[in-house]
Formats: sequence, C-alpha cells, structure tokens
Amino acid sequence: MSDPSLGLTMLGLIVVAIMMGFPTAFTLMGLGMVFGYIAFWVSGGHWYDNRIFDLIAQRTYGVMTNDTLLSIPLFVFMGYIMERAALVDRMFHSVQLAFRRVPASLAVTTLLVCAFWGIASGIVGAVVVLMGVIAMRPMLKAGYDVRLASGAITAGGTLGILIPPSVMLIVYAAVAGQSIVKLYAAAMLPGFFLTFLYLVYILGWAIINPKIAPKLAPDQYRVPVPDYLLALERGRSRTVVPGLLAAAFRPALARGADYRAITRGLLTLSVPVMLTVGTFAATWWYVVIYNAPEVATATAAPAPLPASVATTPRMTATATAPVPARTTAATEEKPPQELGAAIGSEPGQTAPQAEGPPEEMTSLRDPTAGAGAGKIPERFYAWFWGLAALSGLLLLVYFWRMDGEQLEILRELCASVVPLGVLTVVVLAVILFGICTATESAAIGALGALYLAVMARYQHQVLWWSLAGAIVGVALGWWSGEDFASLLVSASIAGTLVGTVAPLLWNLKNSPELRENIKQSTFLTAKTTAMVCWLFVGSALFSAVFALHGGQGLIERWVLSLNLSPLGFQITAQLIIFLLGWPLEWTEIIVIFCPIFIPLLSHFHIDPILFGTMVAVNLQAAFLSPPVAMSAFYLKGVSPKHVTLNQIFAGMMPYMIIVLICLVFMYIWPGMSLWLPEFLYGK
Repeated sequence: MSDPSLGLTMLGLIVVAIMMGFPTAFTLMGLGMVFGYIAFWVSGGHWYDNRIFDLIAQRTYGVMTNDTLLSIPLFVFMGYIMERAALVDRMFHSVQLAFRRVPASLAVTTLLVCAFWGIASGIVGAVVVLMGVIAMRPMLKAGYDVRLASGAITAGGTLGILIPPSVMLIVYAAVAGQSIVKLYAAAMLPGFFLTFLYLVYILGWAIINPKIAPKLAPDQYRVPVPDYLLALERGRSRTVVPGLLAAAFRPALARGADYRAITRGLLTLSVPVMLTVGTFAATWWYVVIYNAPEVATATAAPAPLPASVATTPRMTATATAPVPARTTAATEEKPPQELGAAIGSEPGQTAPQAEGPPEEMTSLRDPTAGAGAGKIPERFYAWFWGLAALSGLLLLVYFWRMDGEQLEILRELCASVVPLGVLTVVVLAVILFGICTATESAAIGALGALYLAVMARYQHQVLWWSLAGAIVGVALGWWSGEDFASLLVSASIAGTLVGTVAPLLWNLKNSPELRENIKQSTFLTAKTTAMVCWLFVGSALFSAVFALHGGQGLIERWVLSLNLSPLGFQITAQLIIFLLGWPLEWTEIIVIFCPIFIPLLSHFHIDPILFGTMVAVNLQAAFLSPPVAMSAFYLKGVSPKHVTLNQIFAGMMPYMIIVLICLVFMYIWPGMSLWLPEFLYGK
C-alpha cells in the first residue's frame, strides 16, 4: 500500500527528528523500515514475509559494494595523521613571517593556513579546533577584533570540504552517480576563487578600519640572522644571493660558516626555482606531449567509421561505459530516487559496474568519449611563454631583493610548507592527470601523511631508509625492464614505503606518543567511516521507500507545474539548500534532499557537475549559519572565556554573503566550474 501523502510525511518526520537531535543514519533506517513495511504490506501475509527486509539487505549490500566510498577512510586517515603530527604550528609561524608586512597579517595567515590545512586534511572540525588553539589567542593578544579573528578561522576551516580532496564531493558523487574526478576538477577554481574573495574581504576591512587589526611590533616578527649571512649581504638592498653564490666557490667569504651551511643556503634558493620550472614543465608535458598526440590518432581513425568506438572491444569499456551512467542518473526516474546508480538499483544488478567507470580516469580522459578532450587551448603557447617569462622576472626581482632575513624565512617555508604542499599536489595531480583513481590517490595520500609524520620525529632514519628503499625500487624496475619514467615511479613508491614502515616499526615500541597518535587516528577514521557508511545505508533505504510511495514523483510534478526557467529552478534549489543549511548538516542535505533535485536537472538542462559544485559552495554556509553552525561551537570550545558565541556568529555572517556572491559568479560564468573537467576529460 503506497500513498504520496505517506512519502511527504516521511520527509517531514525526518526533518523534525533530526532537529530534535535523533541520530540521522538510524532515523533514516527506522523511518524507511516502518514506511516500507506499510508499502509492502499484504493482507493475510506473515509479518516476516514482508519485502522490506529484502530491500534492507539489498541497500546495505549496495553500499558495501560501492567502490566510490573506499576513498573516504583513506582521505580521513590522511587528515587525522597530519593533524596529530604537529606540522601546522611551524607552518603558521613561517607563513606569518612571510606576510608580516601585509595589513591584518595574522588574519591573512590564519585564513591561508586554514585553507591549506583544510585541503590537506578535509576535516572541518579538526582544522577549526587546531587553528583556534594556535591562532585565536595570538590575534586577540595583538588587539585584533574578535569578529575578524573568529571569522577568519571558521570560514577558512570550511574550505577543506570544498577544495579537493573533499569528502563532501565523494558523498555527492556517490549520491548522484557522477564522476569523483570530474567533481574534483570542477571544484578547483571555485574553491580558490572563494578563498580569494575571503582574502579581499579581510584586507579591505583592515585597510578601511585599521583599528580592527593593529600592526605588529617589529620585535614580534623579526627573524634572527646568522652572522655569516650578514657578512654575505651586498649593496644598498643588502642582497644575499650574489654573496652566497660567490661563497660556494670561496667559502672564506662566509665568516665562520662551513661548507654545509653554504650548501644548505643554496639548496634553499633552488626550491622556488625547481617548483616554478617543475610546474611549467608538467604543464607543457601534459598539454603538448601527453595529451595532443593521442588526440591526433584517436580523432583521425574514427572519421570514416563513426560507430567504430562502439564496436572496438578495447574502447567499449572505456569510452561508452561512463555515458550510460551519467545519462541514467540524469534522465531515468528510479536511480536518482534511490541515490543514483552508485548505490545499486535492482537485486540482480551489481553497483560497481555502474559507478566504477566514472571513477576510472583512463576512461574519462579518452578523447573519443567527449568532444574537446585533449585539444591544445587557443593561444596556449603565447600564454605559456608569457607566464613563464613573467615568473622568471618575478624570481629575479625576488632574489635580487632577498636579504639574510628573507632567506631565513624562505628556509622556514621550505621546511614547513613545501613537504605538505608537494604531498597535496601529488595527490590531486595523480587523480586529475589520469595516473590513479581517486581510491588509489587516497592511498598515496595516507602513505605520504604517515611518511611526513614519522619524518617530523626521526628525520635522519627516514632519509636513510628512503634512500635504501629507492635503490631497491630502481633495482626491481631495472630487473623488470621498465623505462625511465617507471623507474622514477618505482623509486618514489619504494622509498616512501620503506622510509615510512621501517622507522615506524623500529621506534613504535619506544615511543608512546607515536603509538597513541596512530591509535587515535585509526580509531577516529573507523568512527568517521562507520558514520558515513551507516548514513548511506539509511539514506539508500529512505530514498527507495520515499520513491516507492510516490513522494518523488509528486514533488517532480509540482515543480514542473510551476513552469520555472532554468535560472528560476537554480535559484529555487540553491535557496532551499541555503535555508536547509541553517538547521541541518551538509550530510543530511546531500543524502536526503539532493536526490530530490537531481532527477529534475535533465528537464532544465543543467549539468549535474555544475549543480554539484554549486551545492558544495552553497554548503559552506551550513558550517557558518546559526543555530547549527558547528564551526562556531568548535571554535568556542578552544577560545578564551570572554569570547561569546554571538561574537563568533557576527564574525561568520559576512562570509555567508561572500558565499552567495561566489554562487552568482558561478552561474554567470559556468566555465569557472566546467572548463577544467571539459579540458581534461571532454564534454
């Protein structure tokens, strides 16, 4: 017995139950089981013959076999490990020294470190609490306004759920049956643009009203400079680079310094150069070498036979599999009502076949699967060489004006920011460039986080074991007859693995702190993963029963009867999500309410990737909007007693307006979200 009114009753009851504080996952399962029992009830039948029990088993198995969710525990473990490795303290100090002459330098530093740390960990609560402990008291002690300090911490901490690798995007991908990697590519530019808007707001407020962020006293950011660097400074600008280069050939110029100190200084100078050259070289390799030749061969072959893509066995699994997955999620009615193809649809079907291909980068990157994939952008060479010349000029000016103090600051940045930055870039690059799937990339990130955590305590042991592992990796690759690129990959993986495992096992017995950190990280990862999986089980059951009662169809018919334009539907959907963010968490919004909007996207010709990215930006407000603004409660727990919740709420409110401004920009210019995934994987 099914009735659309029962479906609407389910929707109302779940909202009321969540607002009353009942656990979301088990409330979803309970309501799904009760109303599903009513829907499958047959007069005269035994209670245990009700088909709701089969549906519960089917939905649970669908979540268990969902490969998309495998990356969640690995990314979460990566975040918890880095949080407990105490890497952020030194990073905050070094970044603050780098921006010491910028207005509101402490607030700017806090926002940047929050964003960077949020990207690396993806755990909002951990970032807000950690940055509250590190940055809140120094800002208040320096005379900063409480609203400015609290807003920078809470808004910066929420960026981690938007900028990849993001657990929120993984959950949306599983709900909507979309590609994780396309969502990651689509969220990159909006995430950085939102960070830029936050910085503009902080700097603008500090420039208009300097009293809210007094300048720091010179003794609070002065860096001690070794005597040998002072002796190497030259000219009015006291540049140290020429003297350091001369000391490499005549060590006597560096008074009282050995050759090791000079070599360390030269290596520090080489880091910006290597990062710049590596960035441009990787861009050139991907766009010109790796991408373009495949396009030439792939587009020339199918010209006489347009159907050859469908008939070639090798290409069938890669080029055609993602298309039905996206089409089904966008056009058919049942799969989106039941959390998309990623959860599984019928008892006889297997879920991994539906959601696996979108995660596989080799299929998405295939030029035959979509128009525009792999094409060299217009004026690429002009932009490339122009930016390369500009970057080289900026490096020359930076080195020419660098004194001993700036060299010491650069050394601190290289020691605290560069390792974590390289790990984050590698994790993202191997996903976006088609080297690994999202799950494999998460495993790389978890191993890299363990590597940095162990290196922070046992640096020399890690370096020696890494060298030994790299040698073994090269030897195994050489014995297998691999090429040069494969040898580099083999050496990197083996060096990281051996450099992590060997020192970890060697010192685990004698280091209680290390044991406790790994124990807590593992426990919290299991706890978070269990919460997400149970939430998916409950959501899958709830959405299936909701669709069975006809609630989804009733809502669709009502929305279509309004005759909304695509702009009207976008505004209505985003407004509803924005308002739901005030009383509800982002998890409830994505797994309960997003499946209501997703089936309607095809009718209004809205790209599900664009819609998902806008939802992710919109849900930034869920952490910043009272009364359930979890970021405010996280920060209040570690703030001084005189800081009130009302002050924290007042500091967060302007950032909610900035989120809305970012949404307007995203709708006016959809290319902000769609350009990168279309360039990498085609339309």
